Amino acid sequence: MSWRPQYRSSKFRNVYGKAASREHCFDGIPITKNVHDNHFCAVNARFLAIVTESAGGGAFLVIPLQQTGRIEPNYPKVCGHQGNVLDIKWNPFIENIIASCSEDTSVRIWEIPEGGLKRNMTEAVLELYGHSRRVGLVEWHPTANSILLSAGYDYKVLIWNLAVGEPVKMIDCHTDVILSLSFNTNGSLLATTCKDKKLRVVEPRSGRVLQEASCKNHRVNRVVFLGSTKRLLTTGVSRWNTRQIALWDQEDLSMPLMEEEIDGLSGLLFPFYDADTHMLYLAGKGDGNIRYYEIGSEKPYLNYLMEFRSPAPQKGLGVMPKHGLDVSACEVFRFYKLITLKGLIEPISMIVPRRSETYQEDIYPMTPGTEPALTPEEWLSGVNRDPILMSLKEGYKRNSNIVFKAPVREKKSVVVNGIDLLENVPPRTENELLRMFFRQQDEIRRLKDELSQKDIRIRQLQLELKNFRNSPKNN
Repeated sequence: MSWRPQYRSSKFRNVYGKAASREHCFDGIPITKNVHDNHFCAVNARFLAIVTESAGGGAFLVIPLQQTGRIEPNYPKVCGHQGNVLDIKWNPFIENIIASCSEDTSVRIWEIPEGGLKRNMTEAVLELYGHSRRVGLVEWHPTANSILLSAGYDYKVLIWNLAVGEPVKMIDCHTDVILSLSFNTNGSLLATTCKDKKLRVVEPRSGRVLQEASCKNHRVNRVVFLGSTKRLLTTGVSRWNTRQIALWDQEDLSMPLMEEEIDGLSGLLFPFYDADTHMLYLAGKGDGNIRYYEIGSEKPYLNYLMEFRSPAPQKGLGVMPKHGLDVSACEVFRFYKLITLKGLIEPISMIVPRRSETYQEDIYPMTPGTEPALTPEEWLSGVNRDPILMSLKEGYKRNSNIVFKAPVREKKSVVVNGIDLLENVPPRTENELLRMFFRQQDEIRRLKDELSQKDIRIRQLQLELKNFRNSPKNN
């Protein structure tokens, strides 16, 4: 039998990336220069939020999507945090509610007015205190309303019920800084990566670790659940310091199903997965390109499609939810690329080339909508439910009638799992210990200088007194 090449049929093999024209970008934005490994950007069907460079605290901009072009330097900001803002996320069910976390150890919930901000916003509708060190990550539950997760540099993940404004659960299984969080489709499992080089699958309501992988050959940085396939994908670094991705079975993390080296660059690889099209996008921090693949159920699992290339490096990327895409243009994914050097936010659309202008049902299956499947109480009691799906046909959107109502409460001690989180100070990281050491050394030098100055002054006074006593006038 003669050898024949194997061609794989895929409706997404010709997907291409299209950058928006300059008038459809957001220009003149002082994007934060913070080196924290986050996207500093969040987007939904109505607003774009970007963390900005600011003095005397942390701030971020919230811009209506239709307000493209140059943004004025005095454009109003959300600026209530006392420290740098490290992460922001929009509520998936209420489009004008956004969560932010900061170096000031707080998580805050903000309600954006209908038409956007007219003046600086300094008062959050809810301030959440439970971490004893800075908070690096926030994540909304995908199916339950008013459930928010936050991960701090105290090595803890807190689960907040925003209906009462309190942390209701604490996940305390990490031994170092948590690098990323990812929920599965119905929010019953949580995957985490940590600086201790371990990948964990956790049952969030009990805090029990179901699976754990010690990644010796693949140092994990980011993790994402691959929809309902019961698989995980991680990005990280190989033992030869090359960028690498690995595929895992969520029920057995003893060995990865597949490992593949990407390149030898040093920037962090961010993974984005589209469960509707089974496409994976890889974007490196500081890169100008975005690679995309199709995930299969059989070996080799990962099929390379194409690469979007751009000369401008990206600091982070925001992702538009499915119901905000332009289905008439066959758009299946949209990024909002942060270009720090130009102060520019550039939309990049991933498009399936089709000649027909009718609705393409094969590339737009039913997708998770804007209505929660569970109340906070139901989820906390152990109920799991898949997302409520919606159709994108003819731009149909099911408007959510949910309104966020902040609880009225007094600031007090926060007790979770029998531990007062505001009193229980965790171990410090090596960097913080070094900073403390250098601050103490500076303080010691300052005190020594003060003492030496005082000693000199005392000797001067003693000499003056001696001269005064020995003067002829006093004799």
